[in-house]
Amino acid sequence: MKQSNSTVAWSKFAVLFVCLLLFVFPFLLLLVNSFKENKAITSSPLSLPESFGMTNYSDAFGKMDYISAFTNSIMITVLSVLLISLLAAMTAHYFVRHQTKFNQYTFFLMVAAMIIPFQAIMIPLVKIYGSIGFLDSKWALIYMYIGFGSPLAVFIYHGFVKSIPAELEEAALIDGCTRTQTFFRIVFPVLTPTTVTIAILNVLWIWNDFLLPSLVLIAPDERTLPLSTFYFFGTYTVDYGPLMAGLMLTILPVLIVYLFAQKYIIQGVMQGSIK
Repeated sequence: MKQSNSTVAWSKFAVLFVCLLLFVFPFLLLLVNSFKENKAITSSPLSLPESFGMTNYSDAFGKMDYISAFTNSIMITVLSVLLISLLAAMTAHYFVRHQTKFNQYTFFLMVAAMIIPFQAIMIPLVKIYGSIGFLDSKWALIYMYIGFGSPLAVFIYHGFVKSIPAELEEAALIDGCTRTQTFFRIVFPVLTPTTVTIAILNVLWIWNDFLLPSLVLIAPDERTLPLSTFYFFGTYTVDYGPLMAGLMLTILPVLIVYLFAQKYIIQGVMQGSIK
């Protein structure tokens, strides 16, 4: 029996290790090639670099205008995620506690909007907002992220708010809290696990998004990190070395945040699933 259990355990370990290699391999391939020259990348992409010089990284840092692009990405991501989380939580709470026909239809329309692919509306979006001069601005992009990110967030919050007893809010109202104070002191803290989950999903989406910023942001000083990697693509050639280094510089901030916050992320997801 012990030998059988040991065999099963080693089999699970082997399967998980293979899965780990499959997930880590693209990242390692990108990291290794970020130290190579173009010729070495195209001729032998799987080989190790001859030296680990930082030339590609310095070229990418300068060509991408990394500080400006990083600042734009941070500003857009943080503001968008904060506003999506706050506004979606307030909307979902209102829908749950005030179940009128209008609110039910509005919630249904928000959920139905999630099935519409962005590619189907991107041309009308650019045409309409371009005609009123609303494009080429970080604030316009944040506004659009709130619009596209809120339906899913409201849907997730809606199911979680249903599990919060209404008596908890009634007790706070009896104790003298206003409805606004009740939401921010009672309801929103209880929603923390769901907020963590929504924040993770939106940070990964907004930070790595290329399509929507490429339609909205035109000026070079407004570009985000994913857009800045486009500088390495020429008409007939691609500067692969600095491109790989630029991609690493784009991935690195999110990776660092995840490594430091993984404990809180896992706790939030676990508490949300238990709830």
